[in-house]
Amino acid sequence: MKYNSQGLKDILVIDFLVEDRYRFWRHLAFLIFFFCLIYNARFWHSFTGDYQYYALFYVYTCLLVMAYINIYILVPFLFFKTHYISYIIVLVLLGTGGLNCIGYGFNHFFLQHRIGEFPKESNKGLYEGAMMCISIILTTTTVKLLQKWTKDNKRIAELNNLTLNMELNELRNQINPHFLFNMLNNVKALIRTDPEKATTVIIKLSEFLRYQLYENGEEKTLLTSEIDFLSNFLNLEKIRRENFIFEIKSDTDKRILNGVFIPPNLFTTFVENAVKHSVDISDKESYVKVNIEIEGQKLYFTCCNSRNPDYPVSNTNYSGLGLANIKRRLELLFNDTHHLEITSKEKEYIINLIIPV
Repeated sequence: MKYNSQGLKDILVIDFLVEDRYRFWRHLAFLIFFFCLIYNARFWHSFTGDYQYYALFYVYTCLLVMAYINIYILVPFLFFKTHYISYIIVLVLLGTGGLNCIGYGFNHFFLQHRIGEFPKESNKGLYEGAMMCISIILTTTTVKLLQKWTKDNKRIAELNNLTLNMELNELRNQINPHFLFNMLNNVKALIRTDPEKATTVIIKLSEFLRYQLYENGEEKTLLTSEIDFLSNFLNLEKIRRENFIFEIKSDTDKRILNGVFIPPNLFTTFVENAVKHSVDISDKESYVKVNIEIEGQKLYFTCCNSRNPDYPVSNTNYSGLGLANIKRRLELLFNDTHHLEITSKEKEYIINLIIPV
């Protein structure tokens, strides 16, 4: 809780320094802070009567002009455009000119109202003026750099998010036609061999399209909805292949499963590939087994499918377009926080996927 509170405070401070809506209050805070800095200096106590305050506000005004010239002219037009040598030269000239202007004012307007002899404390006054100039320049330049850095970072983040969303949508749109194409091929085959089963498949297919319409467009969907989607898909395959068996199981409490959200169609490609590569042309029994568990803040997905050792399928064939897309999608969604392992054994393929939830 302390960490979160500190993080919130840091965000508020940065927002105050860079957001346009705080511009008035930011300038007001700067003017007050700067005045307190000048007020705590000792030079203005060297004058008599009201001339103390005249000298104070004279120096305050001169240094403010220098500060705002640095903020709105030198930093944007020289420093930010990488003219660093020109910036330093002009900055030195600005500081020298400002100090000379202050010295000129003291010599012509305030000298006769000074307490004591001027030469004795001239070096100390010059030192105080130089230190104030350096403090102002460092502070204002730092704030402008922070503002530019924050705005540039926000712009880069927005561009990255836009690119990420475009790429994710492109990959998602590649997965859906690929899946639909396989389903339509199944219907085509069944129409010729078993029209009644084809009708059942078409009804089931409508459920898929309904899922695609209402669930797939969202950023997240319920894990239980995804499991139902996989179950319907495997049921369709079982209708088409009598020697096919499947299992989807989870030992995780259903209340936990009902509270988990994941990106839609995250497991579809894996199950699709498992079904495709479990086909045995010798009509032997084939299977697909899916297991989904939630442990802590991680989801463990395992998909096993049978394979006929007499008809080997290369890893290249197993890693087709759909699988390449889902790998890229996992990288975009979870970066390096996920783990994907594909194991090819003599009689089965195994997919192990771990993602954060």
